[in-house]
Amino acid sequence: MNETSLKTVEIKVFLPAKNFEISKRFYEEIGFTKRSEGGGVAYFCVDHCSFLLQDFYNQELAENLMIHLLVEDVYAWHKTLKSKNIEDKFQVKLTDPEEQPWKMIDFILMDPSGVLWRIGQNI
Repeated sequence: MNETSLKTVEIKVFLPAKNFEISKRFYEEIGFTKRSEGGGVAYFCVDHCSFLLQDFYNQELAENLMIHLLVEDVYAWHKTLKSKNIEDKFQVKLTDPEEQPWKMIDFILMDPSGVLWRIGQNI
C-alpha cells in the first residue's frame, strides 16, 4: 500500500442537539462560526477547529460526550463567556478555570444538550 494514500485531512465529531435552533445560537454566541447547514446538520468552526451539530438527540449520548478544546488563552475564553452571560442566557454550567494535574488549566462548559466541553490551555 502506498503511504501517501493514508494521509488524512480532518476529523470531526457529530454533536447531538436537543433543540437544534437553541444549540446553533449557543455555538455562535460562544465564538464558533456556522459555515453551512443542510439536511439537519450544521458545520461550525473557529480557527482550525470544527464540528458538526446534528438535529438529533439521544440523552445518554449527550450526557456522556466530552469534547476538549485546546486554546492559547483559557482566561480570555472564560472571561468572554462570562461577559456574554452564557450561563443564564442558555441555562448551562460554566466553571472557573482550574489547574489540573495533567499540566493544563481548564474549565467546563456544558452545552444546552448536556455535552461537556473542557476548554483549556497547556501550562
